[in-house]
Amino acid sequence: MTEYSATYARYFKYTLFSLSFFVLGYAFTDYKTIFLGLALGTVFSLYNLWNMYSKIGRFGQAVASGQKVKTLGSLARLVTAGLAVLIAQRYPEHFHLLSVVVGLMSVYIIMLIDSLTRATRTSKEKR
Repeated sequence: MTEYSATYARYFKYTLFSLSFFVLGYAFTDYKTIFLGLALGTVFSLYNLWNMYSKIGRFGQAVASGQKVKTLGSLARLVTAGLAVLIAQRYPEHFHLLSVVVGLMSVYIIMLIDSLTRATRTSKEKR
């Protein structure tokens, strides 16, 4: 497994863990719309992570073989985020809009935290 695949698997695992936390929060608290919004945003964020991973893999193969490179799908990720927001606006009694937006950012928050912890570990190991 390449380092890139291992990183993707780690992000996927952490995101599924946070999604399970949101589902438990929905089940056991009175903040159902907030946790359902977080879960909806996280599901769409997880899809965007998978989409980005697969497109970057194809991008790398195209560069390695000298073929023409296609886009990485930024528009597709924006449309997916827009769809999640539209669902939240259509059903405000079920989904808290701000929670959906935070859920959409969950993978990026996980990436940031993971990168910071890995950088901290690496700098401590070098000392």
